[in-house]
Amino acid sequence: MKSETQSPRRGARKRRRSLWLVPLIVVLAIAAYFGRGIMQQRAQATEPEPGQVVTAEFGDLSAKTTASGRLQPQREATLALNASGRVEEVMVQVGDEVKKGDILVQLETGAMQRAVRSAEQNLAIQQANLSELHQGPAEEDIAAAEASVSSAQAQLDQLLVGPRDEEVAASEANLRAAQASLWGAAEQRDQIAAGPSASEIANAEAQLVQAEMQQTAAERAHSATMRCFTDPTGKEVCPGLGAAEEQARSNLQAANLTLESAQAVLDLLLAGADPNQLGAASANVAAANAQHDAAQAQLDLLYVGPTEAQGASARAQLAQAEASLATLLAGASEERRAIAEAQIEQARIALEDALHEVDNASLVAPFDGVVTAVYLTAGEYVSGQSGPAIELLDRSSLQVVLDVDEVDMGAIVIGQPAVITLEAWPGEELAASAASIAPRAADNGGTVTYEVHLTLDERPTGFVLRAGMTANAELVTAERAGVLLVPNRAITADRETGTYTVNFYGDETITQVEVRIGLRDQTHTEIISGLEAGDELIIGEYKEVLNFMQGPPRAVHGLGQ
Repeated sequence: MKSETQSPRRGARKRRRSLWLVPLIVVLAIAAYFGRGIMQQRAQATEPEPGQVVTAEFGDLSAKTTASGRLQPQREATLALNASGRVEEVMVQVGDEVKKGDILVQLETGAMQRAVRSAEQNLAIQQANLSELHQGPAEEDIAAAEASVSSAQAQLDQLLVGPRDEEVAASEANLRAAQASLWGAAEQRDQIAAGPSASEIANAEAQLVQAEMQQTAAERAHSATMRCFTDPTGKEVCPGLGAAEEQARSNLQAANLTLESAQAVLDLLLAGADPNQLGAASANVAAANAQHDAAQAQLDLLYVGPTEAQGASARAQLAQAEASLATLLAGASEERRAIAEAQIEQARIALEDALHEVDNASLVAPFDGVVTAVYLTAGEYVSGQSGPAIELLDRSSLQVVLDVDEVDMGAIVIGQPAVITLEAWPGEELAASAASIAPRAADNGGTVTYEVHLTLDERPTGFVLRAGMTANAELVTAERAGVLLVPNRAITADRETGTYTVNFYGDETITQVEVRIGLRDQTHTEIISGLEAGDELIIGEYKEVLNFMQGPPRAVHGLGQ
């Protein structure tokens, strides 16, 4: 490349020689005035001084750009509780190191645990109901339903054919028993004045037991006449206040009175003879008399025969029993099973919600990090809308975020190496590399910059990195190995023409030579063409001067040859 510029330089020297032959005296005067040395010392410093002679040499070159920024976490979180309740305990303080899954805040869970148990029980009940539907009716249930049909059919048959002789006999027996009870009550009343005997007390207790049994039987019989049922056509039938109900009600009233009387007699005997006992005995007599009247009325009904209402009631009871048996034998319908399954699903969802509430009562760390803020205290009541509770950042995700001028962005690529220094420890250098580049520019006071994120290749051991620290970065934008280099100050740039020249020093002559440059760093520039290794250059804008004390320079001596 140097040979391409050699011919112009030789022609220039020949023309200057002819010019110097004429004004030789002037040249000698100038040589006497100026020194003949032309800065022949080779400077060894990285920044050569003007007039110093330097040599073009092969070497390695790295171009770099610098930018400033801050350490910023790439993973941080503002955590809030999703449940409502009273804060039982805050487990951390600002600055605490936590691990993923650590509990940070715990709410009271007593009510939540009770809700979970209730939901579990409800789910078990619904599952049992569905299991029963799938299994079908139990044998004992079918047997009971069949017995109800048989009983209702027998009652209807009996009603239609009229009272049987044994029923009449039983009714007459009840009447005689009522008569005997009346006599007994009167006798007890008469005996109160003399005081009770052991046999009397025992008899009174037996009478009370019998009265209780009769009252219970009468109450059940009356309740049976009041039930509604569905006949085979699907119509709901309620017997209401028919003859059967009137008879049962009469029997119940009589049984109640008998029971009251028997209890009164026993109480009177146990309490001993007194005016109050005598009054109670009289009440027993009245009750026995009422029972006698009820027994007489029941016997009279048997003699009269069943009414139309009694027949309708008996037929309705039979239809209800048959419908219940048919429903039991048919088993659960698809609709009932679907409803049961839906109820199980609802119970399962309710249980999941209850368990979720318990889980939400514990605020846990989503990643390893350090606590930067705590907003809750123990005993405080919070709701799901109470705002932030804990702030957390991941120190391992700290990156240096630089604001890089757009003029330097063409040389920035992902993975590019960099060296980081921190304002807190300016003497420490950390290796880093470009991890990401913002796709959109930011306007910083009229200067267009882009955010470049640098990942630290190593973590320091002698100090702790903290979010927000100021960082300075030096990024290697390009590298060249074994290229021709000259100091930056040896090159003169013409901004108007876009050309670069150097002061070539050879054959004791200084000549401006145009060169083509490549990569450059803070001290050296790559020469692509125009020079060769070993060429000597003069730093700065050089002007030839003569030293009259030392004679003309060597370049002058050769002009006349």
